[in-house]
Amino acid sequence: MRSRLPLLAGAVVLLAAAVQAGEPPPSPDPSRPEMSAARRAELGRMLVHDCGSCHGLTMKGGLGAPLLPEGLAGKDPDALAQLVLEGIAGTPMPPWAPLLSRDEARWMIDQLREGRLREGRLREGKRE
Repeated sequence: MRSRLPLLAGAVVLLAAAVQAGEPPPSPDPSRPEMSAARRAELGRMLVHDCGSCHGLTMKGGLGAPLLPEGLAGKDPDALAQLVLEGIAGTPMPPWAPLLSRDEARWMIDQLREGRLREGRLREGKRE
């Protein structure tokens, strides 16, 4: 009778690789959980279409203020995320808390601050 050990070991290696491939990369900030690639893509589309509908598709401003890295530099990112979640009373800026978590709002702020939104698309990686 032939041993099934090599077959079992191969299956374990493949299963471990599949599990590892599905896990997001470690978060640079351990206090903030990592988001899936699908959720990041969804938030990127939300940035372009929902935020862009008032702030301009290139974030240079419109009904809402510009959201360019230069304008956001020096502002507290957590306070900006809170503003996104709560909205601004008396203005067209709605509260996004029903659709976003605090970490998701902060992630969106980070994308804007790092200039990852170019030509109506969210780009991965560092600002050029």
